[in-house]
Amino acid sequence: MGKRHSLYLHEQQRNHIRRLAAGFLWRSELPTWLLIITIYGGWFTSLALWQTLGLLPATLLLIWFTAWYMSLQHELIHGHPTRVAWLNQLFGTLPLAVWYPYGLYRDSHLAHHRHHHLTVPVDDPESYYFTHESWARFSPWQKRIIHLRNTFVGRLLLAPLLDIVQTLGSAVAAFCDLNVRAMVMWLVHGLLLAGLFAWMSRIGFSPVWFVLAVSYPALALTKVRSFLEHRAADDPLARSVINEAGPFWRVLFLNLNYHSVHHDLPGVPWYGLKAVYLQNREAYQQRNHGFLVKGYGEWLRQFWRKAVDVTVHPQGKQGEGHE
Repeated sequence: MGKRHSLYLHEQQRNHIRRLAAGFLWRSELPTWLLIITIYGGWFTSLALWQTLGLLPATLLLIWFTAWYMSLQHELIHGHPTRVAWLNQLFGTLPLAVWYPYGLYRDSHLAHHRHHHLTVPVDDPESYYFTHESWARFSPWQKRIIHLRNTFVGRLLLAPLLDIVQTLGSAVAAFCDLNVRAMVMWLVHGLLLAGLFAWMSRIGFSPVWFVLAVSYPALALTKVRSFLEHRAADDPLARSVINEAGPFWRVLFLNLNYHSVHHDLPGVPWYGLKAVYLQNREAYQQRNHGFLVKGYGEWLRQFWRKAVDVTVHPQGKQGEGHE
């Protein structure tokens, strides 16, 4: 669990978490080690045997393993399975998901975990909100695109493209600004990606097909989790959702649907989040002001066409908003 303890749970509840953390699974990190083996083994095996499996089955398996890999990268950022940052980075650096250098994602995500800046544009690099100033500068067609992105269907189909455009823009900016650290990350990412694409070509699997039919849908799956994952609220404790999702999504997202628990205790490993939540369900639902949803299907029913109101942040300060 790390050295940080929740400020929002009673001593009895914290003692329960300490008992969980003292168990063999938590101390050994065995579930995460097995997860690493499963994801890497499944991803490379699905590619290597794609002709035997058939293109469609192999593609579906690769979508799953690629989306799962992105969940694993998040776990690596938070200090699992080891406390050695460079070793965790080795497990997350291969660009199996194509688009994001691990180091840039790590830096952005750790900034996202600054408690009191959560959802605030500029301060939170993962915020979907905009400042008043930036929203006012948008043209009507740009606002229509943002409203479309804020529907559930738009989040799946359009949001990945907007993220990709923004990410590639950051790559260009890194080289234009001679940001050496970011340049090195992008160069390493590009070389590794070129190697993966060369191997795909040698075994007859089209890299273009991988990008369009595997990587993009996998990124879209991650947008299911992030849909209304955070909301603007005066109380920082009310900004992260509890989503009581079904087994399929819990496995794919490594229990990050219990997002309020994760932001409260970011050091808790993925296999402990559900246990912590179930033991302290009432406390967490109270602390996040009832920001609770009974599965992602509820979001789909409510917002498949209607846009969720994630536009101007009520507390946004001057500066640029983030897609």
